[in-house]
Amino acid sequence: MAIKIYIDQGHNPVNPNAGAEGNGLREQNLVYRIGQELATLLRQNGNFEVRLSRPTPETQLGTSNASSLRVRTEEANAWGADYFISLHTNASELAAATGSEAFVFALGTRAAGIAEAMLAGLQESTGLATRGVFARPSLYVLKRTAMPAVLLELGFITNARDARLMNESPGLFARGIYEGIVSYTGVGG
Repeated sequence: MAIKIYIDQGHNPVNPNAGAEGNGLREQNLVYRIGQELATLLRQNGNFEVRLSRPTPETQLGTSNASSLRVRTEEANAWGADYFISLHTNASELAAATGSEAFVFALGTRAAGIAEAMLAGLQESTGLATRGVFARPSLYVLKRTAMPAVLLELGFITNARDARLMNESPGLFARGIYEGIVSYTGVGG
């Protein structure tokens, strides 16, 4: 039976719940493209079934921040996803801040395990440093999902190098996440 992966491309194209901006780029546009490429890789594998929170660049979820997040988690729960992966870009007042990190509801869980594998895949694929996996039980998408859920901060949109890499090479990020998922689940293509 196929492993069901719900890919949440964080944020909406416009408010409510639009994402961060930096270096002339918008978070919601970067994660939309990376999510699409990740979905393609997973589908080509043949062992995964995929749903995207934003199947088109114009897809707008909810009418407030709260309802936008609720729609995403309710869709994943109703579908019976095996894993929920929320894609984001990080932001900092420090332009030198760089790297990928992940947030999970609790450490020592399946979510933390797949998060570690995805970060390792991202580091291998993109060359960006791994900042670690952290417990953030207060994050809505982590506490309201019925399956292991990971919020990935792919890189810093406020760092010129990270932002350029996410914009010009979204496939590297998709490939890294994909390799992490395959490594963790043991389901090769």
